Parts: sequence; structure tokens; C-alpha cells
Amino acid sequence: MLRSLDIRDMLIIDRLELSLAPGLNVLTGETGAGKSILLDALGFVLGWRGRAELVREGADQGEVIAEFDLPAGHPAYVVLDEAGLTAEDGLIIRRVNAKDGRKTAWVNDRRVSGDVLRQLSDCLVELHGQHDDRGLLNPRGHRQLLDLFGDLDDQVARCRVAWRDLQGARAALAEAETRLAEVRDEEDFLRHSVAEMDKVAPEVGEDASLDTQRRLMQAAEKIREDVLKARDALGGTGAEGPMRDAARWLAGAAAEAEGTLDDAMAALDRALEELGEAEQGVAGALDRLAFDSGELEQVEERLFAIRGLSRKHSVQPDDLPRLGDDLRARLATLDEGAGDLKTFRQAVSEAASVYDDAADLLGAARARAAETLDKAMAKELPPLKMERASFSTEISQDDDGPEGRDRVAFTVATNPGAPAGALNKIASGGELSRFLLALKVCLTADTDGLTMIFDEIDRGVGGATADAVGRRLEALAGGSQVLVVTHSPQVAARAAHHWRVEKKVTSGVTLSRVVALSETDRVDELARMLAGDTVTDEARAAAKALLEA
Repeated sequence: MLRSLDIRDMLIIDRLELSLAPGLNVLTGETGAGKSILLDALGFVLGWRGRAELVREGADQGEVIAEFDLPAGHPAYVVLDEAGLTAEDGLIIRRVNAKDGRKTAWVNDRRVSGDVLRQLSDCLVELHGQHDDRGLLNPRGHRQLLDLFGDLDDQVARCRVAWRDLQGARAALAEAETRLAEVRDEEDFLRHSVAEMDKVAPEVGEDASLDTQRRLMQAAEKIREDVLKARDALGGTGAEGPMRDAARWLAGAAAEAEGTLDDAMAALDRALEELGEAEQGVAGALDRLAFDSGELEQVEERLFAIRGLSRKHSVQPDDLPRLGDDLRARLATLDEGAGDLKTFRQAVSEAASVYDDAADLLGAARARAAETLDKAMAKELPPLKMERASFSTEISQDDDGPEGRDRVAFTVATNPGAPAGALNKIASGGELSRFLLALKVCLTADTDGLTMIFDEIDRGVGGATADAVGRRLEALAGGSQVLVVTHSPQVAARAAHHWRVEKKVTSGVTLSRVVALSETDRVDELARMLAGDTVTDEARAAAKALLEA
């Protein structure tokens, strides 16, 4: 229940404190007095989208504080718990609008986001505004209203999940079919390329190795003759023979040289050892330079084959092995594609079956909810002076979608024997208001702790019909809190708590205020609503009669 609303520096309100109570609370006042501003302020503190400029002219910021009582088990506790908030002694929501447009909100002195405010709003207040009946006129919203009435959230959620899974399975199948079609378009190319790649079987680094071999072989004939001369110059017929002779001669003289030849002999030994290593290296080089023309031809043939593949596929030679793996994988996709498609089609079939079951169960639940809603509406219409009218919820087949395959439309007939049709084609303005009220009563029948606000729900009706609307609002408020903005004296007379919204001009500044009315004040206000600017004794008498009825 909304306990109080404290508004400061919002639009034409400088300071207003409104204490509300259970039952039927009514706000009346002349057109333009500021009744809608109260709803704008309440919407602001609850995070609703509304006017962009709310701060009163000349003020630095505007502020609204709303205080709610929460009974045990109220849905708001779930929202608070998820947001890490507590509400032991009620719920206080405060929101500030700075002059530069910045908005800041607190719940029980903890700063919160606009999303948290809107979640709390959904379970605290329900507003039915002057143009709210347009929701009834739009059949696209009827299914959602029926689901709300039937408490079908779980069934709708299961249907959404099944639809999501079905769409995912269909997308996977389509992707697999696309991949397979692309591969089939290049099947000849793939098979030829893979065969060619398998035949050459290039390896990483092989191009560089073959190129080195080729250049060495090409240079071999030119350098082999010089290498042979070097080997001969180093061997026994060359430098090695004289050096060994020298070593032998020195060894024979060393015994009588008293050690003077030791260093020379050691150096000569080292030179002979280095000479031997040089000779072995040259011999090894000769072995590597030894080849026949057929071997060079083989190296060049393989090198050209690798480079030909490289040019053909526009990749570096070292990237050919990886390209070969990719080509083989794509070819495998083609060869295995038929089996994969079968698996994907089976997944689609299974997902479709799950969706069909969920949609059928949801459709059956909607049919039961529609029957219950029609019966509930049949009970609500007579007290609103529409005993000759009928309301019907029609369900027809629609395209498959995330929320099932049902099209829901609310139809009415205002007189017996008259054909049923859409609300906007059958019902007048006053009838629309009453259909709306009846429907809202049905939709909120099992909702506890919800403050319902009706903004001129009685427009387009008067006399006995307005009295019937007032009595229905009074009955609705018997177990909850209802706040009504009205121009109808018959509705205002049913209030348990009555306020008048009035506008005053002080020192050239227009301000709006709300005045709680005593029983005497209520007579005067109802008389004004009945008679206009000039209140007569007859109008006061009629006002008293309304209050006593």
C-alpha cells in the first residue's frame, strides 16, 4: 500500500505531502489544477518514462519520496533481496531530478538503478490512465493480458525455451547445408588439389633445403677442381710429406740438441694435427660435391613441383602442409556431409516435437484461462450497467512463435443478438471505460498488496452508469488500495478518503496543492462538480444525497 507521497519542487508543486490510506482514495479538482502532476511525480519516483522536464522553474532540483507498507510475502521482497536491499519497516523510495536532467534514486537509503525501480514498480503500483483502453484496442496485447490472467508465465517460459532450441537447431542445419553446398560446388577442385598435394607431400622447410642443394650442385663442377688441388697440396704428395720428413729429422737431432728443439717439434706436431683435420674436411667436401646429373635433375624437379603448388594456391611453400590439411578437412566434410545432415535434421525434428508439445500445452492452458476470464467478465459487467453486453475471448491459429501459436482477441457485443466484434468497432467511449474497468478487476482479483490507480476511468459516463462505476471501484477497494482521479461526482461520492487538487497564483507564481476534505468540504466539492462555478443549495442537497446513497 502507498502510505505517503512527498513532492518537492516538481513542475508547479513547491512542497506537497500526501498521506494515503487503504480503501478508495479520490482526487478531484478543476481541469488543469494539477491532478496529472501527482501521477507524473509518482511515475517519476517509480522509474516510469514520462516528462523530460520535471524540475520546478527556479529550483535546483526536484525530489519525490514514496513510502509503502509491505505485507509479509509481498513480491517486492524478492526484488529487494535480489538487489541486496532490506525492508524491515516498510519501503521508502526517494528519487531526485537535478536541473541538468540527471536522476538519482535511493531505496531505504541505498542508491539503486532505474531498472530496480521499475521492477519494484511492477509489483507495487498498477496505473490505468486516460488512454489505457488503447491496450484493449490492440489485439497484439490481448494474448499477454490473457497469459497474465491465467498466470501462465511458466508455460510461456517453457514455450520460449523450446522455440529458442528449435530455432537453434534449424540454424545449425541451415549452416551445415550451406557449408556442404559450398563444398559441393568445389568438389572437383578439392579432389584434384588433395590428390596433387598428396602426390607432392611437401614438408615445412623443404623448399629452402632443396634450394640449397640445388645451388650447391650447380656450383660443384666449378669448385671441385680447386678442392682436388687443395687436397693434393695437403696430402702425402703435398705439404704433409715434407712436414713429416722435417719432424723425423728433428726427432733424430733432438737427443743432442739439449732441449732447444722441443718447442719447434711441439709446434710441428700441432701443425700436422691441424693439417690432418683440414685434409679430412676437404675430403668430406669432395664427397658431398660428388653427384651425378640425374640427382640434380631430381632435386630441381621436386623443388619446381613445390614452388608450382605454392604459386597455384598463392601461399608460401612452408604453408603448403597446413593448406593440405585444410583441403583434406573440407573434402572430409563433403564425404561425411550426408551423415552430418542426417544428425542435424534429427535434432530439428526432436526440437520441433518438444516445441509442439509446449505450444499445445500452452494453447490448452490459454483456452481454459479464456473460459475462466469470460465467466469472470460476465459477472463484472452487470454491476457496471452492462447486463446486456457480452465479452468473449476468441483464440485462433497463428504462426509459430516464441510464445506459441495462438492468436487472442477480445470481442464484445453490447446488445443481445448483435454480432460480436472488436472493441474499437463495437463499444462507445463510455463502454470502453467500463470494459476496461471490468477487465482490470478480473486481472487483479488475486493480486495482493497492489495499489491500483485509475486516471479518469469514468470518462464518457454519467448518471446511474457513473454511480455504478463508483460502486464497483468502492467494492474493488474493499480489500486493497485504490486511487482514483475523477471528474465524476458519483464516483467521488464513493470515496473513503477525498482530496481536492487546486491551483493558486501567489506573487505571480502558479503553485498546485492538495487539500484533504472534511465531510462539509466534500459536500461543497461534490456540489461544485455537479453545478459548476455557481454552487446552489440544490447542488448541495444533491451532493448530500450522493454521499448518503
